[in-house]
Amino acid sequence: MCELAWLYPEAQGLKKEALNQCARELLLAQSSDWLFIITNGTMVDYAKKRIKDHIGRFTKLYYQIKEDRIDEIFLKDVFEKDCIFPDIDYKIYQ
Repeated sequence: MCELAWLYPEAQGLKKEALNQCARELLLAQSSDWLFIITNGTMVDYAKKRIKDHIGRFTKLYYQIKEDRIDEIFLKDVFEKDCIFPDIDYKIYQ
């Protein structure tokens, strides 16, 4: 995420939206809830799936941003799935 923030310090439009979504996905993947669930042995498969989903979304967006080929439909879909931190600014990773 830091790499993306430094590579695109003044992104606008769709690229900025994708960068902000990357930041969301990273925070969602890093949620302490998943580790807590796994450590306590409750709903382990669900927690692992959520971590994989968020890392997968982040990775897909990462490559789309780097290749300048952002899939607007995919971006909208993942934003709507976990509409958290709507005002996040990817630049916090600079």
